[in-house]
Amino acid sequence: MSATPIASREAALRIALAARALNGLDTRALVGALIDKLDSPLTESKLGTLTVEDIRVIIAGDFADQGCHVGVEDAALKDAVRLLWGQGVENSDFPKIESYSEGDLPVSIRVAIAANRGENLDGHFGSCERFLIYQVSQSALRLIDVRSTVEADGAEDRNAARSLLINDCQIVYVQSIGGPAAAKVVRAGVHPIKKAKGGPAREVLLELQARLASPPPWLAQIMGVPAVSLARFEEELEAGEEA
Repeated sequence: MSATPIASREAALRIALAARALNGLDTRALVGALIDKLDSPLTESKLGTLTVEDIRVIIAGDFADQGCHVGVEDAALKDAVRLLWGQGVENSDFPKIESYSEGDLPVSIRVAIAANRGENLDGHFGSCERFLIYQVSQSALRLIDVRSTVEADGAEDRNAARSLLINDCQIVYVQSIGGPAAAKVVRAGVHPIKKAKGGPAREVLLELQARLASPPPWLAQIMGVPAVSLARFEEELEAGEEA
């Protein structure tokens, strides 16, 4: 498989949604089957040439041993093809991205949320369908990107590829993450935070936002600002030296 089997995030999004429409077909296997059919890299224009019969043949051939997928109804096949064409993607449960340019939110941090449905923290690092990317400051938070994990899951080292997908973030929230995967996330410069109960992404981020005014040392280090407790200690130390 090519190092870049999928040409764009839009193409990856279409494939992820189509796999879900096909009774939750294994996305990585679907990517492989589509490459066999269309060649790599998979582009939006190539996906737009697929027909219902093409998908029916792919399922019957590549997934014949997955009995639960063989009997996909015609309506699901049609929905999957429409999504591969790009139709209905805007009405999927992928939340709307907000406008953002670098520098819009001074003294802010970038946070990834492991997600499967809507705008929620409801994913394991190694299996979530997407990462929601937010820019968070004391006064505002914006959803600036939604990144499908489809292409990362086509890599030989899935966890390393997922870490690379979010390496512009300072923090990633997950419901769970294994030790080896956490090590790769940290190596990518991202601080993993486990929140097993999950919940609406913005509620999770509001808790973080409330801590930005007086960040604890670990968060201050991530933000690149002095921790309040350390700053006070330094002020007291300087005052003592002057006396």
